[in-house]
Amino acid sequence: MDELLAKAMRGVDPTQSGAFVHIFTNLMALVPWGELVLWQILFIVVGALLGWWRGRFKAAVIASLVLGPFGWVVPFLPRRTPPPLPAARPLAGREGPPPLPGSKKR
Repeated sequence: MDELLAKAMRGVDPTQSGAFVHIFTNLMALVPWGELVLWQILFIVVGALLGWWRGRFKAAVIASLVLGPFGWVVPFLPRRTPPPLPAARPLAGREGPPPLPGSKKR
């Protein structure tokens, strides 16, 4: 922990007004961004394959992008179906909407 703190505080004067930003940039420099990006691309590709296989490509890609490997579960979840529309009841004395003005249908 002391090593991490020493790396974060390298070149930082705690009394300066921008010390937080400098510490934050020092910590972000320690993150292995290349490996993280490659892993995320792998997660998205596997999610895309699973989604293509299950017929839910778009949902699987978005879930893998947001959730990583946890998004691989999404293609296996049941699809949401919209609720059925209410039955159309006929209007009193009519079979449908009124005819348009100028039409020959009366």
